[in-house]
Amino acid sequence: MKTLRDIGEDALIDRLTALVPRDQNPAAGPGDDCAVVDRDPQSPTLQLLKTDALVESVHFLPSTPARAVGWKAVARVISDFAAMGGHPEYFLVTLALAPETAVAWAEDLYRGIGDCLKVCGGLLAGGETSSVPAGSAAVISIAATGTVRREQLVLRSTGKPGDTLMVTGRLGGSLDGKHLDFTPRLEQVQWLVANYKPTAMMDLSDGLAKDLPRMAKASNCGFIIDEAALPLNPGSTPAQALRDGEDFEMLFAIDAARVPGLLAAWPASFPELALTRIGELVCADEGMSLAGGWDHFAVERQ
Repeated sequence: MKTLRDIGEDALIDRLTALVPRDQNPAAGPGDDCAVVDRDPQSPTLQLLKTDALVESVHFLPSTPARAVGWKAVARVISDFAAMGGHPEYFLVTLALAPETAVAWAEDLYRGIGDCLKVCGGLLAGGETSSVPAGSAAVISIAATGTVRREQLVLRSTGKPGDTLMVTGRLGGSLDGKHLDFTPRLEQVQWLVANYKPTAMMDLSDGLAKDLPRMAKASNCGFIIDEAALPLNPGSTPAQALRDGEDFEMLFAIDAARVPGLLAAWPASFPELALTRIGELVCADEGMSLAGGWDHFAVERQ
C-alpha cells in the first residue's frame, strides 16, 4: 500500500485535485501560489484565493510566543498574494486547539494576526473554532481573498528559456528564527510588476531547491543556478540557502534584457533589500537538478 511518504506532497496534490470537479477555464488553478478566479471578464481585477495552515511542532514550537505564531500565520498567506502581484483583502481564521490551551495564548495569537493585518493590509471577516483531543497539536488555518489587476498578474508557468533568475533578500537560516518575523514583500512586488514585470514568480516557502524546480517545471523549462552567487543570511551556508525553506523571499524570472535597468533602479527604491541574479531558465531538456527542501510527508527534512 502506498503512503503519503512514498509519493510526496506534489504528487499527492496532483492525485487529489484530479478527483473533484474543477474550473475548466481557470485564470490559474491548483499548483500556483494562489488560485485565480475570473468572475467578470469586464473587470480590471481578478480574484485571488488562498488557504494555509500552521501546525504546532511542524511550523512552530510549543514554546514559540503566540503573537509570533499569529504574525507568521497571516504573513505566509500575504506572501503568496504578493507572489501573484496582488493585494490581500478578507481573512477567515480557523483555530483547532486543545481545551487546556490558555486563553491568554489564544488572545496573543490574535494580537499577532492583527499586527500583520495592520502592517500589510487586509481585514478579518470571520472564522471558526474547534477542539482537538487533549495534548494534540494546535492548528491555525487561514483562508483569505485578494485581488490583482489583470495586467499585473504573474504566474509560475509563464517563464521562458533565456530569462534571468533573481531573488530578493537573503536566504538560509530560517531555522534560527527568521521564519517567525519576516515581512511579506508586498511593497517591493508592487513596484516590480509596475516597472519591470517578471515573466514568472513565486515565494520561497519550501526552499530554493524545492521551489525553483517547481517554477521551472510549470514554465516547461530547465534551469541553471550559480550557487556561489546565492545571497546568504549571516552564518548560513549555500546548502542552507537551498534547503532550509521558509525564507519567504521572492524568486522570479525576468527577460534578460531588462535586468541591467532593474538592477540600476532597485537600490534607489529599496536600499536595504538585496536583489541578486542567481541563474537563468533554459530549455526543458537542459540545465541542472536540485534535491532537498521541505516536503511535508518526507521522513525528515532533507
